[in-house]
Amino acid sequence: MATLRSEGTTLRIETDRYTAAVETEGYVSGVARQSFVDRATGAHDLGFGLAVADFLLEPEWDDIWTDAQAGSHRYLRDPLLHGNLPRRYVELPQICTQAKRLPYQMITGPGFVGVRQWFQWTEATAGRTPGSRWEQTLVFPDGVRYFLAADRITSANDVECLLFRQDMPGHLRHHGGDTFTQVFLSTQGLIPAAAFLQDFPPDARYLYHRDVDPIPGRLIRAYQVRLPDGRPGPWLAGMTLDPTVVCEAWCHQRGYVCFIQEIGGFRIHRGETLAAAHVIGWFDDLEAMYAVCDQYRGALGIEVDASGYRLV
Repeated sequence: MATLRSEGTTLRIETDRYTAAVETEGYVSGVARQSFVDRATGAHDLGFGLAVADFLLEPEWDDIWTDAQAGSHRYLRDPLLHGNLPRRYVELPQICTQAKRLPYQMITGPGFVGVRQWFQWTEATAGRTPGSRWEQTLVFPDGVRYFLAADRITSANDVECLLFRQDMPGHLRHHGGDTFTQVFLSTQGLIPAAAFLQDFPPDARYLYHRDVDPIPGRLIRAYQVRLPDGRPGPWLAGMTLDPTVVCEAWCHQRGYVCFIQEIGGFRIHRGETLAAAHVIGWFDDLEAMYAVCDQYRGALGIEVDASGYRLV
């Protein structure tokens, strides 16, 4: 039976297939780093967290802005870190590193537990109004090796092209490819760990952009962990269930493998929303990923209460 308990500022999740944790203070949003443990193999996630939330942006440089318009800090134009991909902030701060504390709701239902968290951005650029609201719903069911995640942003502003940045499934830490064997991107295929031994910018390799590349039938981003004895382990995959909502997705090396994904890229009016739903979990092979992805295809959100949950 799935259980959820609070230990200080940490929410502990246990199901019959995995354990996980959610932090409500410190480095927040999504599932906490290296807490998502597969009971079958002992494998755990390899980065800084899963389904981690960042900030709101738009695809323009901020060069023409004054310091007052740019707010607390400008977007870092470091080609190795961010490539030649124009961005400027719409609302800040970065949730994961700077929100510091998130309110939360714990939900327990038949065969699952859930957590809902939310945050309103407190700083806006270029004379816009701060206060756009981010909400994240996580559902942890028994009987499967994955959890469900949904993010919803309600904009406080009219923005010509609004982007929400997140980590999907999450970044991958390694030293010379020691912790993983390969990466799978449904937009690219299989990529060996050896491809990530040297740093390279996000627009050098493996970049997906909705306006340039064909929209895939499935948008899956995954890595295969290496078990302590050196054998290939299970895959940790993140799947966005409606691929059309993903504007851009990076997979590049910057001291670690960086799995950034941006939702939106649409004109948004005040009070309108961006939304995306995901499956994140452990899988033995690509076919198992495909089956689950197809099961929930097209979902944009999760409705959940103590009586049950459904993807919508």
